[in-house]
Amino acid sequence: MTPSNRTSDSANALRLEQQICYAMHTTVRAFDAAYRELLSDHGISYPQYIALMTVGEHGPLTVGRLGELMHLDSGTLSPLLKRMEAAGLVGRARDPEDERRVVVSVTAAGHHLLGALGDVPHQIAVRSGLSRQELLDLHRTLRRVTERLDTGA
Repeated sequence: MTPSNRTSDSANALRLEQQICYAMHTTVRAFDAAYRELLSDHGISYPQYIALMTVGEHGPLTVGRLGELMHLDSGTLSPLLKRMEAAGLVGRARDPEDERRVVVSVTAAGHHLLGALGDVPHQIAVRSGLSRQELLDLHRTLRRVTERLDTGA
């Protein structure tokens, strides 16, 4: 490779449109907009949707465990849960076995909302324009990239 080719490759490598992080960023923004539109009728945000699904799937969880599953710290999660509790979607209570821990559970209203949100994943899939197989492949690839970035491997 000649020096001029190396310079050209370096310049191309720094082009915004060549950055995987930028492609991910714009994709996340597009997903955020789609979810915001679909969830606004239900009065919840995307992070609230994810929290509700996580607690609904796993049953009562400590705030710490919920944070692990959602990849959020308690400083971010606590205000989110406080708003959800005020809306009647989740309940928070001290763990009787360890008063230092707070357990989050889905209320009847939260379960009702989860039922009403059942079509959201399908709507997102339709809006993406991807086939089921393409979505599965993309999901698998994103999980693999996340794991590698998280572990530094």
